[in-house]
Amino acid sequence: QVQLVESGGGLVQAGGSLRLSCAASGRTFSNYAMGWFRQAPGKEREFVAAISWSGGSTTYANSVKGRFTISRDNAKNTVYLQMNSLKPEDTAVYYCADRYGSGSKLDYSYEYWGQGTQVTVSS
Repeated sequence: QVQLVESGGGLVQAGGSLRLSCAASGRTFSNYAMGWFRQAPGKEREFVAAISWSGGSTTYANSVKGRFTISRDNAKNTVYLQMNSLKPEDTAVYYCADRYGSGSKLDYSYEYWGQGTQVTVSS
């Protein structure tokens, strides 16, 4: 079965950095676009970043543009989210998800989801 497993979350001070990883298994990783989403307490899940199957196309939420970078290594079946200049408002559970075709900001268009990893940014 398809599994997506996130890791790399934790507690960091404002201005710090974290790198999240999402390891995929169960189907041909390089056939699928990947996305990162996040959900803060009491808020709806929101789009963070997406990357095409080849890694040649990326898109970001305005709130993270210039601070976060999404990348992937198809040989390792893993997608990454490098988060720099973290802010307290980045605190959330971060999820990765996959979809066939190109990357998308629409969470309902993604098929499989990981269990999430907590990111907490202290001020």
